Amino acid sequence: MLTGWRQLSWTLSLLTSRRLLICKSLNLNTALFSSASSIVPCLFSPTQSFRFLTSRQTSGLLCSSVNSPSNCCFSVSAHRTIPMELKEVLQVLEQLAPLSLAESWDNVGLLVEPSKSRPIKTIMLTNDLTDAVMEEAESLSCDLIISYHPPLFRPIKRLVQKDWKQRLAIRAVEAGIAVFSPHTSWDSMKGGVNDWLVGGVGSGQVSVLSQALGSASHSHKLEFLVRGAEELHTVVEELKACDDGATLQCSGSRPDHSGIHVSITCSDSALTSSVQILLRHSAPSQSLSILRLEKPPLPGHGQGRLCVLDHPVTVATAVQKMKSHLGLVNLRLALGAGRTLESSVCTAAVCAGSGASVLSGVKADLFITGEMSHHEVLDAVAKGTSVILSDHSNSERGFLAVFRERLTVRLPDAVTVALSRADRDPLEVV
Repeated sequence: MLTGWRQLSWTLSLLTSRRLLICKSLNLNTALFSSASSIVPCLFSPTQSFRFLTSRQTSGLLCSSVNSPSNCCFSVSAHRTIPMELKEVLQVLEQLAPLSLAESWDNVGLLVEPSKSRPIKTIMLTNDLTDAVMEEAESLSCDLIISYHPPLFRPIKRLVQKDWKQRLAIRAVEAGIAVFSPHTSWDSMKGGVNDWLVGGVGSGQVSVLSQALGSASHSHKLEFLVRGAEELHTVVEELKACDDGATLQCSGSRPDHSGIHVSITCSDSALTSSVQILLRHSAPSQSLSILRLEKPPLPGHGQGRLCVLDHPVTVATAVQKMKSHLGLVNLRLALGAGRTLESSVCTAAVCAGSGASVLSGVKADLFITGEMSHHEVLDAVAKGTSVILSDHSNSERGFLAVFRERLTVRLPDAVTVALSRADRDPLEVV
């Protein structure tokens, strides 16, 4: 036992030493880029380009590089025997499903934060936060509720008892229970709700229906010429002195007969001030061009999925497979025009929840979603597409068990992750 403790102590000491070395290396790099004058000579290297970072940007990179959990090669949280702090659990949730994947209209993240911090010992997963689920959470002395659907969605002007969602928020605050909602970030992520849902009908080649895009701090590229290193130095210094809190990235090529070709990328907030600075200089103002940068796609991430099945099935078989996958006795089925229960399903398109807007215009033999309006179903049927409806939350709830396993292995043994037993779709067949 003593030998084991010595080995653990040595390992942690080694990791600490490596982290200090990394920090020193990063600080050295920061110093190299801290002066604009130090980058100008690089322009005259035949094979190199130059790049400068403002001090604010460099500082941010240092923080994210050193402190970001996603960049750590070793984690001891899963081996700890003590509970975690809320902020630590939130970091794990962000690693599993970045909130940046959520739709712009959605309300995701930490929705209720208790005023007094307390260690997280019990976490409850639920599809919807209802009165019954809150009672269950209170009886289990939960510290954190992860509710797939956000219980707080629209802005509120008061917290009163007559509104059931506001009442739940009040109860959470009074009980010291934090509430977190991932919603469409779970839908969009690779291996998330929609990948789980489409897997119910069978294996095959899966593609994303509505592609997710990555976040980009720089949205515009400014290209221009300067006459020489002196003018470049002046322009760079003026851009760095622009006090709008924005970051800039700059690169240049080896000078030729026309001058030095310079390219700057900047954010929306820095665009106007950067252009104004460049227009004050003769050569840049005469050669300036502005390009809008597109956000990069994130392969495998996005809303909805289309699956070309490895082994086609009949409509009847697809129904039975989805009943088993969703754990339901009944589903609603609308047969496409000219289709029967024995018709072949080679392609299936899915969208968890209310999927009509994502499935609209998609060509597939079968749509699988939680709910669609009457006229949306008629439109699909008229095009020969059969439709399976499970009711809204039934198309999502089964993923909670999958996520529970992923979350549990990343948390200490002292943290319990439970699935709500009171959570259910409000609709049932009678």
